[in-house]
Amino acid sequence: MLRNRFYYGVKPLLSSSIRLALRKSFTRRKRAQMGHVWPILPGSEKPPQGWPGWPEGKEFAVVLTHDVEGTAGLSKCRELMKREMHLGFRSSFNFIPEGSYAVTDELRQELSGNGFEVGIHDLHHDGKLYGSRRGFSKRAQRINHYLKEWGADGFRAGFMLHNLEWIHDLNILYDASTFDTDPFEPQPDGAGTIFPFWVPRPSAERSSAEGKVRSTEFRDEQATNRPGYVELPYTLCQDSTLFLLLGEPDPGIWCRKLDWIAKHGGMVLVNSHPDYMSMGESGGAEPWRFPVGLYETLLEYIRSRYGNRCWQVTARDLASWYKGTQVKNAPPAGEASRVSITSTTAPVRNPKRRICVVAYSNFESDNRVRRYAYELARRGDEVDVFSLKATPEQNALEFFNGVRVHRLLHRSRAQQKSRADFLLPIVRFFFEVSARVSWRHLRDPYDLFHIHNVPDFLVFSALFPRLSGAKVILDIHDILPEFYASKFSLGPNTFGVRLLKAMERSSARFAHHVILSNHLWRDTYTARTGQRDRCSCFINNVDTDVFRPRPRTRNDGKLIVLYPGGLQWHQGLDIAIRAFQNVSTEVPEAEFHIYGEGSVKADLVGLAHELGLDRKVRFFDALPTREIVEVMANADLGVVPKRADSFGNEAYSTKIMEFMSMGIPVVASSTKIDRYYFNDAVVRFFESGNSNALAQAMVEVLRDPDLSRRMVARALEYAALNSWATRKAEYLDLVDVLSDGEQSRVRTPSLPQEELVRVVPEPPAEAKERLSVK
Repeated sequence: MLRNRFYYGVKPLLSSSIRLALRKSFTRRKRAQMGHVWPILPGSEKPPQGWPGWPEGKEFAVVLTHDVEGTAGLSKCRELMKREMHLGFRSSFNFIPEGSYAVTDELRQELSGNGFEVGIHDLHHDGKLYGSRRGFSKRAQRINHYLKEWGADGFRAGFMLHNLEWIHDLNILYDASTFDTDPFEPQPDGAGTIFPFWVPRPSAERSSAEGKVRSTEFRDEQATNRPGYVELPYTLCQDSTLFLLLGEPDPGIWCRKLDWIAKHGGMVLVNSHPDYMSMGESGGAEPWRFPVGLYETLLEYIRSRYGNRCWQVTARDLASWYKGTQVKNAPPAGEASRVSITSTTAPVRNPKRRICVVAYSNFESDNRVRRYAYELARRGDEVDVFSLKATPEQNALEFFNGVRVHRLLHRSRAQQKSRADFLLPIVRFFFEVSARVSWRHLRDPYDLFHIHNVPDFLVFSALFPRLSGAKVILDIHDILPEFYASKFSLGPNTFGVRLLKAMERSSARFAHHVILSNHLWRDTYTARTGQRDRCSCFINNVDTDVFRPRPRTRNDGKLIVLYPGGLQWHQGLDIAIRAFQNVSTEVPEAEFHIYGEGSVKADLVGLAHELGLDRKVRFFDALPTREIVEVMANADLGVVPKRADSFGNEAYSTKIMEFMSMGIPVVASSTKIDRYYFNDAVVRFFESGNSNALAQAMVEVLRDPDLSRRMVARALEYAALNSWATRKAEYLDLVDVLSDGEQSRVRTPSLPQEELVRVVPEPPAEAKERLSVK
């Protein structure tokens, strides 16, 4: 990264006190921002697929490592070795082969003779190891020389820089240059796991295509003997970070996280530095020193609290054991792929992607944007999202499940009455986000941009990154010419609509790939743009980890009819309110709850008042997804009353699938798009625009438990067959092949049946019995 190169270039010119002050300032500011992912990263406790458990029934593993950075650290190795032996521990010492000191054969032999391990720590420790691919290959030859000469099997790069693909150049059993989570490092992308994982060698064909194949002799030897290596991320923060930069007075953070790792059966891997330890010579008072007793306290805590329950082992022995569990399951030589890294043995990918997501919406309430971003972050990619503020007071930067969310401005839907009100905030957002993403891309390039409409021209915010090599996905949430015409009651041949169609064509050509949110729109879009070969369809598949049946907490005797979503004319909420006049007469205990914001909210409130329904129709502010799901869990009926004579006729309703996934029966208008995806077995349809028919349908479902039970049973099965879990692998593969420049490999199914299970059979009797009515 450019900023890292700059820092390591000027570092020799800075005094140690200035470097320490700069790092302290950065680290403490960063800590305030990263509390949600440090020191514990949620999700990192999930073991790799096929995890065998630790040997001899041990509950977790403890690995101690030391990086020796200078002569001061070198002089303390024997003392540190004696202290660890006294407490019953063995560790790994990593030395710099061509640094500011020379490690003697006698010291290495003494360490090895006492059961300790010797490893390689970078080559020069100057931050330049990964400066270029060619430069790394040359340095790798020197590192391999020292690996052989010292009989070493492990490697760790300086400053925790890492490139898991290039590391295959080294003749190693394991690499230890990563971490589960450490936002304070120069390269802060973490492995996202507290377990060791296997990194298989990429195929020879793919490596050759990327210009990364080494000599035939070396490649054949490696394919035969070492088809990959073990990655050991450190899982307790480094001693220098904890005591010197953050100024912690004790190892409490270490001990608390160790307890958490032990609870989840992971690997406690510590990386400390003898250079920074005071062995009593200065009492720990110097700015770059801390008392060694803080480190010893950790070891005493492990010994006294866990004893024989943990496997205390050197990095080499743990890696050797783990390799033995993985090689037998690894692909044949020359056939390993990046997919095997994520989908077979390892919980992270190699290499990680830097992904930028741009959406003119609020991140917390846009489930489509959140679903993509969370899935990328979950597998270890670094994800930046640029979006709107939900309120003017909302923070400009926040983190959600490993996703970094930048908020640029606040949009008031209620004020969007005219075309200018609609357009001007979009234009402002476009220019602001273009400048922000271009600057960030210049500092640390992104691999791929995922741009969400509305509007289509937002895709051009990635103009500079695209010209410099980044790939671009355009995601069509709403097909814009029809949306605009419906919103402002315009004809199909008016100037504004024709202009949007022209913009649609140019945006489609600019993007490397286009995702459409339903199949009807894909047909329309590809016919207009001529880009069918570069288009895929991903409907708003529901994330069933979020939208799932939940316990009901409401018990006040009321029956709740619910609508959560945007309040626009085409959504037909006025029809539902009129229908509720009849519903409230037939079902007095029923209430209609509406959650959301939009341009017609004031009109809807006025209509409810005019009809005397103030106590029956209640309006609430829009809620983030984590809160709206709790509201939905207490609903008795979901309603989706879209107009079929407008934009809503072909706009896929995510709300239907969300209700279905949560076991809530749904009444929906009979639109073209919803009839395309659903049938009468899973949804109770009514004639669109007919308030009497809607009222009859709502009363029928509320008053007929058997009908509700049948709908819920089939809807849950349908939702499971068509959930996000069934499609996410295709999306991740799309990101990978585009990022790797392999656009020809993108799969674009021609038939919707390849992507959607549309017919749900009658569920078996036992399944019906397990399903209860809300």
